[in-house]
Amino acid sequence: MQHGTRRWPFEDKPLLIFWETTKACKLACKHCRASAILNPLPGELTTEEGKKLIEDIAEFGQPSPILVFTGGDPLMRKDIWELVDYALDHKIRVALAPAVTELLEKSLDDIEARKLSISISLDGSKPEIHDNIRGIPGHFQKTVNMLKQMVERGIRVQVNTAVMRDNARDLADIAKLLLDIGIKTWEVFYLIPVGRAQRELDLTPQEWEDVSNFLYDVSKYGIVVRTTEGPMFRRVALTRLILESKGIDYRKVLRLGDLYSYLSKRLVELLGSPRTRPMVSTTGTRDGKGIIFVAYDGTVYPSGFMPYPLGNVRTKSLVEIYRENPVLKKIRAAEFKGRCGVCEFRDICGGSRARAYVLKADPLGEDPACPYVPGEFTKIISRLGVDIEEYSKMIEGLRLVLPVKPSR
Repeated sequence: MQHGTRRWPFEDKPLLIFWETTKACKLACKHCRASAILNPLPGELTTEEGKKLIEDIAEFGQPSPILVFTGGDPLMRKDIWELVDYALDHKIRVALAPAVTELLEKSLDDIEARKLSISISLDGSKPEIHDNIRGIPGHFQKTVNMLKQMVERGIRVQVNTAVMRDNARDLADIAKLLLDIGIKTWEVFYLIPVGRAQRELDLTPQEWEDVSNFLYDVSKYGIVVRTTEGPMFRRVALTRLILESKGIDYRKVLRLGDLYSYLSKRLVELLGSPRTRPMVSTTGTRDGKGIIFVAYDGTVYPSGFMPYPLGNVRTKSLVEIYRENPVLKKIRAAEFKGRCGVCEFRDICGGSRARAYVLKADPLGEDPACPYVPGEFTKIISRLGVDIEEYSKMIEGLRLVLPVKPSR
């Protein structure tokens, strides 16, 4: 990430801090990371403890990390606006990840007044897919209506979609729906089997490769595409960028599967030919590098999908945990094992640390969802005669993204 002329100092501070303010939520999503429940669990950080956390975050300095109030549903906390305002008063950039319920409807004026960035989950292009995943009949239409309201109000809203077996073949139709609504940013979550998410919902490595290539295609239709727990998307995007710059048909070079064939064909059927240059957005972050997660009870994890405890903000400053934890230092230094450890993309990708931990019990292990064989890309660019300096500049360019403006 670039701020002015400087890259984001990942060793010193995270770019994104996710605070799970509560486990409480009125939805019952089948893939929920938090295993959210209707009522809050005992042990939530109190209002005063939450303010102390915010004060700690301010100690990271300016420009501040972005504090994402998440859950469960953060709007289930009675003190949520007091906490949001306290963060804003400390010049911390704030975003909100609420569930689509009547609480959000009642909060639109508060959101608009504070100029907050909002992320809303949409997991299907039609009710039978989204409602099945979200566990609430009629929730699809409420979500679409809410997104339209936010766009009309000028609220900065991105859509989050968790990709799984239930909706993988629906991705092109979801992209069409988002563009019709006027959504500018799509954050795509590569499923991690944690919380309520079951292993049978997961895709194969080849299917994840297909999804990554499809998302690169989508980014040519005027929507910024980002991924969570899918850092291999950066490798795919860089490869596709270089092949395109040399006028080479990527289909003749890359191994693409049936899912990609279906999704790419469906995308053109729905939207026609690509409209823009690829709008790929990445900051080179990964779990523990630029990202940190604070659970409802103050326990700190590298991310919300990686249940590897690092400490607790009730007993230790978040600044100290982020900067000094030895595992986080190794993650930031790309000191990985297996294929991830020898991959030429170990810095800008590095694999999903959450998936390595959840599936292989090793936070520094290789990402089992990635089919890439280290060295293949280097062989490709050598055959193409790509200059190593040009290659390095492309990698650097992929890392950079405009800074998020403060909320107020």
